[in-house]
Amino acid sequence: MPRYLSLVRVDENNAPAEGPSPELMQRMGELIEEMTKAGVMLETAGLTPTAQGTRVHYEGGAISVTDGPFTETKEAVGGYAIMQCKDTAEAVEWTKRFLKVHEDKWTVTCEVREIMEG
Repeated sequence: MPRYLSLVRVDENNAPAEGPSPELMQRMGELIEEMTKAGVMLETAGLTPTAQGTRVHYEGGAISVTDGPFTETKEAVGGYAIMQCKDTAEAVEWTKRFLKVHEDKWTVTCEVREIMEG
């Protein structure tokens, strides 16, 4: 069965300052538990803010390293999920359910991509 990566993208500059509410975390935990029991969720986690990240860039044979924050970043990967689904449509449906647990004050985009095997 194919595996899919859902990249959770957030605008760090416009995310609620207080972070996720306890109610959001409870709904997310319930959904993740359901997905795990269904054999869909293989791995998921949130990521630290870009201010705590490091970019390693390769261009023209040279490597450069830049510590965050990255002022030009409008959208950052805030988390990820690796799911095992029968097809892309199923992965998208689970991702829609993930997005719907958020309150209206959040702006979240998920990019769902199949993981290439081999």
